[in-house]
Amino acid sequence: MTEQSVQPPVSTAIIVDGGKVLMIRRRQREGKLLWAFPGGGIEAGESPEQAAVRETAEEVGLEVKAVRVLGDRVHPQTGVPMSYVACELISGEAIVGDAEEIAAVAWIRHEEIAEYVPWGLFGPVQEYLDEALPR
Repeated sequence: MTEQSVQPPVSTAIIVDGGKVLMIRRRQREGKLLWAFPGGGIEAGESPEQAAVRETAEEVGLEVKAVRVLGDRVHPQTGVPMSYVACELISGEAIVGDAEEIAAVAWIRHEEIAEYVPWGLFGPVQEYLDEALPR
């Protein structure tokens, strides 16, 4: 196994506010992935919750509070170990904070999820959004 093939675990923030969930459009596809939730690599000594909060601030300029981990898996499209963290918005306006990685941000409604992620979301994330977003 080469050094490049080892992927650090990633934590993503599932942020619901105003009846919508925040998604980001990456500049480069990761496998089939173009739209995703804000997130990034978990640094040494960091919990998934801490990484989700830090990455959200870096990528989209929002202050959030981690509420709970919704689940963990190896992503079927990228092979990367993932943690999904429900977060509560504390303050800020979503912006493209890391223009090298991110092309756009969007607050999307429940009925728009399939347009952004046509192959479906991780089950526990979909269940959380089914409860948290109006339909």
